[in-house]
Amino acid sequence: MLRIALALLLAVTAWGQGVDLPSPGPATTNFLQTLQIDPERRLLLVQKVAAKDYAAAEDLLAEEARRDPKSQAILVVLANVLFLDGRHLNCIVVLKKAEKLAPLDEKNRLLLALSYVTIGRRNLARPEFDKLAEANPANALYPYWLGRLAYRKMDLTSAIAHAKKAIALDPLFMKAYDQLGLYYQAAGNWDEAIAAFREAIRLNAQAAAPSPWAPFNMGLLMMRMEKLEEAEAQFRASLKITEAFPPAHYRLGQTLEKQGRIDHARAELERAIALDPTYPDPHYALARIYRRSGDTKSAASELKLFQNLREADKRNGTIRPE
Repeated sequence: MLRIALALLLAVTAWGQGVDLPSPGPATTNFLQTLQIDPERRLLLVQKVAAKDYAAAEDLLAEEARRDPKSQAILVVLANVLFLDGRHLNCIVVLKKAEKLAPLDEKNRLLLALSYVTIGRRNLARPEFDKLAEANPANALYPYWLGRLAYRKMDLTSAIAHAKKAIALDPLFMKAYDQLGLYYQAAGNWDEAIAAFREAIRLNAQAAAPSPWAPFNMGLLMMRMEKLEEAEAQFRASLKITEAFPPAHYRLGQTLEKQGRIDHARAELERAIALDPTYPDPHYALARIYRRSGDTKSAASELKLFQNLREADKRNGTIRPE
């Protein structure tokens, strides 16, 4: 199950919650094979999870938990299925029940920490990652996440130290370099940020499943430095990895607008909206373009959409990339 949790952690989805947060990936059933329940019901459970019929799998496991309320194994399997289903609050509740029966092992404490991150309870995630880091000092994953949590609090000194520790433990940890670039950028150390991003991009190019975030983050920095050609190249590199990546289309649209390539800019912004109709910022950029062209009616419509979607983000606790 640790392998499953790591795969979920490193999946490049749920971009609307910020950079690369954990989210459900392909259904995996290996963690079900050793569950001590009736073999026929276990086979049915495997089939349901493989088919991503998580509701049916959860109902089956809930029945098993009622039959054997002292079984931690059933509870942690239920928690894993709930995580796959995106029901992270329910996952937390079940894991806390399991923890009352016996201490959680590493893989399930990680699942608990990731679930706290996903629902935005970073104050509760931090102690779990502290425990994991203390118990597993050679694992680069835990200082990496402690760095991310420190960054959200804008404790940049701690964030940088944690990222460097993760890199020292695993010099090929691309995401740690990418995060280090963000931390240096926030601290105003742009030369160090560029160096970290370049190393992230180099390692990313060697990955079996590269992430669009590494070139995207470099593109953002280049855009802020007004190096528009380099920014455009990085955003296009990001989209070459994952075309259906709304923030890269949005930022590419902004970059093209700054270059005066208005028709191309509008096309990128409209693509971002088509990929994610809940994304507020492309509407604001379109409103600006329409206003400059004298189309005040379209500008007002886009601005209203932006305001409504921004309010929805606030209600839902959604955090978009900067």
